[in-house]
Amino acid sequence: MRALPLGVPKQYDDRRFYQWAQNITLIRTTPEDNATIGRILAQKANQSSGPVAFFLPLKGLSMLDAPEKEFWWPEANQALFDAIKDNLKPEIPVYEMDCNINDDEFADAMANKMLEFLK
Repeated sequence: MRALPLGVPKQYDDRRFYQWAQNITLIRTTPEDNATIGRILAQKANQSSGPVAFFLPLKGLSMLDAPEKEFWWPEANQALFDAIKDNLKPEIPVYEMDCNINDDEFADAMANKMLEFLK
């Protein structure tokens, strides 16, 4: 059994960790976690009275969640994306983008959609 970073509960000993700073440890979500998160996000979006859309960054959800990075786990991300799509009202658009959430292309697409919504 590996040593857990300071402050990380034993229940998370099977998780992926990243020591961000001396007093900050990041813990990667699992496919099961992400499926739950995806269902919750979809349910919240379904209740929206205003315009809503989902943008899914297929190459990662953070700086650490990118190909060849510490938290890259495509199956975990796919569990999130599938849960969103499976639980979302059909009229809510979903845009799957072949980029990371931090890429300019992703930010531009979301900003353009927001400006469209504001018209």
